[in-house]
Amino acid sequence: MTEKRRIVLTVNGTEHAIAVEPRCTLADALREECRLTGTHLGCEHGVCGACTVLVDGAAVRACLMFAVQAEGRTVRTVEGLAEGDRMHPLQRAFQEHHGLQCGFCTPGFLMLAAGVLEETPDIDDAGLREALSSNLCRCTGYQNIVKAVRAAASEMRR
Repeated sequence: MTEKRRIVLTVNGTEHAIAVEPRCTLADALREECRLTGTHLGCEHGVCGACTVLVDGAAVRACLMFAVQAEGRTVRTVEGLAEGDRMHPLQRAFQEHHGLQCGFCTPGFLMLAAGVLEETPDIDDAGLREALSSNLCRCTGYQNIVKAVRAAASEMRR
């Protein structure tokens, strides 16, 4: 049995002192140790994007990163998007433009889109579609996801 390592993760502005095995993924640490279950586990191979979080502002597949690699870095999950009861523009846009159906992929898309829009607020349609194509959705057909992100981008620029 591998000995657990004590680390401190800064997630959504809150420090979490946890003990994890060195092979524990960031996704598992977020869900099991930090009790932040918004990050979903899908394929666990980095293909589907359901586990996408932002690490130092960049979109990362949390199933492919070890929790120990995130120590000393800033992690943002879907729980960190809203400000209290006020939804983030992306969350509102996904709701208003029907950008979700079953909702399983939604946290990953929200975090991917947040990272993209924060880095490139004026991203063009081709760039947006390219960026969003890295995450998989089995329900929506993607059109409403793109519409939602476009609407949120407009609001976020204001």
